[in-house]
Parts: sequence; C-alpha cells; structure tokens
Amino acid sequence: MNHRAYLMLALPLIASTITTPLLGAVDTAVVGQLPDSSYIGGVAVGAVLFSTLYWLLGFLRVSTSGFTAQAHGAKDEEEIAASFIRPFIAACVMGVLFVLLQEPIIKLAMSFIGPSEQVEEHAITYIGIRIWGAPFALMNYVILGWLMGLSKIKLAFYLQVGMNMVNISLDFLFVFGFSWNVSGVAAATLIAEAAAALAGLLYIMKRHRRLLKLSGLMAAAGLSPILNMMAVNRDLLLRTVCLLIMINLFTRFGASFGTDVLAANAILIQIHYMMAYFFDGFANASSILSGKAVGEKDKEGFERVLTLSCQWSLLAACLITAVYFFVKDWAIGLFTILPDIADLTSYYGSWLLLYPLSACAGLVVYGVFTGATSVVFVRNSMIQSLAVYLFMLWLLLPVFGNHGLWIAFIGFSLCRTLFLLLYVPRLRRMAFPA
Repeated sequence: MNHRAYLMLALPLIASTITTPLLGAVDTAVVGQLPDSSYIGGVAVGAVLFSTLYWLLGFLRVSTSGFTAQAHGAKDEEEIAASFIRPFIAACVMGVLFVLLQEPIIKLAMSFIGPSEQVEEHAITYIGIRIWGAPFALMNYVILGWLMGLSKIKLAFYLQVGMNMVNISLDFLFVFGFSWNVSGVAAATLIAEAAAALAGLLYIMKRHRRLLKLSGLMAAAGLSPILNMMAVNRDLLLRTVCLLIMINLFTRFGASFGTDVLAANAILIQIHYMMAYFFDGFANASSILSGKAVGEKDKEGFERVLTLSCQWSLLAACLITAVYFFVKDWAIGLFTILPDIADLTSYYGSWLLLYPLSACAGLVVYGVFTGATSVVFVRNSMIQSLAVYLFMLWLLLPVFGNHGLWIAFIGFSLCRTLFLLLYVPRLRRMAFPA
C-alpha cells in the first residue's frame, strides 16, 4: 500500500461522501435566498433534528462497511451477504419507528431547542414532511456502507451524486417555481432519499442474487455474529450520542442568542459539515483498507494504512484551511442574500479556520478503528471529549457568548483527535494479539 493506491481509493470516496451534507446545505442555501432569516432558522432546527435521528443510527453505515470489508478480505461469501441483511432489517424497523413516533419526536425537539414562534412553525413544517423519508435514508446508510465495504466506490458515488442532483433540481423547482418555501425543500429531500434507496436496492437485487439465498439468511441469523454486530453498534451508538449532545447543545445555546445568531451558526455548521465529510472520504478509505488487512491478518498492511491515514489527514487539513480562507465570504454569500446575516456569519466564521487542523486526525484515524471493528476506543474518546466540551461551555458561555460557544466547539474537535490517538497502541494489540 503506497500513497498512490491510498489516494486512488480515497478520492472517489471523498467525491461520494462530500455529497452527503449537500442535502442540508442546499436546503439551507435555497431558503437563505428568501427575505426572512426565520426560514433559515426553521430549516436549521429541522436539519439538527434529522442529524440527531440519523447520526444516532450512523453506525448502520460505519459498521456495515467494517464488517463487509473484513468478510471481503477473508473471502467469506455468506458473511458478505449477512453483513447486508442484518443492518438492512434494522434500518427498516428504525425508519418506520421514526415515522410512527414523529409527534413526540417533534415536541421533544422543540422543547429542547426552544426556537422563536416563527422559527418553530417553519421547523415543524420541514420535519413533518422529511420524517417520511426516514426509512429510505437509513436504507441508504446500509446500501452505501455495504458497497463501500466491497470497494464498489464508483457505484456509491453515482448513488450519492444522483440523490443530490434530484434534491437540488427539486429544491429550485418547488421553492422558486411553485413557491412552496420550507415545504418545498423538505419534499425535495424526501423524494431524493427515496429515489436513491430504490435505485441502490434494484442494483443489489439484480447483481447480487446471493443475498436472497437461504445460506445468506442463515448466516445473518447466527447468534454470535449478531451479538458481535450489536456490541460494535452499541459503542458506535454511544459515540454518536455524545456527538449529538454536543451539536444539539451548540444549536440550543445559539438559539438563545437570537434568530440572527441561530441563522449565522446554521450556515457555518453546514460549511463545517462539508469539511467533516471531506475528511470522511479518507476515513472510509482507511476503514475499508484496515478492515481488509484485519480480515487477511496482514499486520504490516494495517500499520501502513494507519501511517497513510495520519499523513493524509494532516495534508487534507492544510488544504481545507487554505481553501476556506480564500473563499469564506463567497461561500457564505451562497447561503443568504440578507446582508446582516452574511456579515454576522463572516464575523463568527473565522473560528472555522481552526477546525480542520484540530479535527483532522480524529476524523480520519477513526476509520482505522471502525475498519478493525474496535470501536470501544472511539466511544471512550468521545465521552472524554464531551466532558471537556461541557466544562468549556460552563466556563466560557457567560463570559464570551457565541464566541465561547465556538471556542468550546473547537476544543471538542481537538480533544477528539488527541484522545483517539492515545488509544492507537491498544488498537494494535487488540487487532493483532500476540
């Protein structure tokens, strides 16, 4: 494994994963062209809710990719099939539950974030439509994770790009053509998620008929692998809960500073997602390669993946920081036509210059841990980072206001990196016991 081979895998994965945050970013940018900041605030609150719901089950993609890569490396056909069937069933069940429980979910979200009356009205409209896409969104997680685990990167890329092209096209049609405003962007995202899930399923059923064979179903029903999947997913779930506590507290405290600050923070968070998902492309490459190395019991290959992950996380951080420095004001202008919101966003936007370097290794090396399915360390590092974040909020918010909120955000990102890197020696011992 050399730099060229790593990049040949990572670059299409970056192109694929970078499209994921475009759903929320495009929604925010389109309503940002409307003459009221409450539209941005409403979509921001709704987007946070869906980030909460979907990130809670983000392990469906991450663990599916890791288990599939290991089965692929071991050339275990039955386990490759089972690594799709198990999480797919879980995705369908969870997605339907979200739809059935939408009323209490919305009430809990509104009471927690506490937006203004007008922002809340737009948020409820957005959520009430998008929630019907939950089963499809979670199916997409499993489909993409499985395809990535099999190194079918181009197909994963095409599905993601197709979903976003549908979303963007319908956003403009529904909002500017039909004047549906918040309802339009929500409906566009729902249709795009459903189309991507159905397209992915059609491909899998056509090209991988072994998934329908009894042997695949029997392997999926095995008690030991199910318990292993549950253990890995439990730790990833707890990791995600910590991440969501952080982002929801960020949104809640941002809302307490007024609708304009909420809107400015929402725009910056969407830009942050673009940065984070750029790193996620490298993390996915590291996950696939480390999973295959563990499946093949290739310790030297595993060490090489770890080294490449660290090197490219740092290089990517430098690139992202430089690009953001030069295009910051232009990028903000894509999200809003309101001068006051644009100025406020630019004022707080300098904090994002610190994000890539503080978060890079934690976001990329994380993929090595998930590929090895040794995620207990990821969980522990996130719990420790959250503890630091809560302390920083308590210390800084009363003094520095929204600046304190951003300092705590950057502190959390830095802690993710530092604490996770401290667990690397233990990862080596767990993945390749003597």
